[in-house]
Amino acid sequence: MHNTSANKEIVQRFNREFIEKGNMAAFNEIIAPGFINQTAPEGMPKDPEGVLYFFQHFLKPAFSDLKVDILQQVAEGDTVTTHKKFYATHSASFMGIPATGKKVVMEVMDIIRLEDGRFKEHWNVVDWQNIIQQLNN
Repeated sequence: MHNTSANKEIVQRFNREFIEKGNMAAFNEIIAPGFINQTAPEGMPKDPEGVLYFFQHFLKPAFSDLKVDILQQVAEGDTVTTHKKFYATHSASFMGIPATGKKVVMEVMDIIRLEDGRFKEHWNVVDWQNIIQQLNN
């Protein structure tokens, strides 16, 4: 029996505590051993270290004030799908584009499979081209 409400809250907590605040205790508590990021960028590890690298060395340095707005969540069984937006200011170089000071919105779709209340697998879709367009306009 899966508790879909509890699973949705765990996903919300990860967004709030780790993605927004960088809380490593929350990251370590929520990410399960053997976690796999099924949509890791080319050349990036699919394990928890790859997720940490993405946020700590790629996304958060360029968008340090990043805030998450969860628009919708759908849960079934052990899976939670989340439609969310990241709001942030482009404060440092990102994908070769120097800091612009522009406010950007990143639309994200995530699918998380949980096991025993922890993230076991992750899939996501982000429109990176749209983010680049926002920075270049």
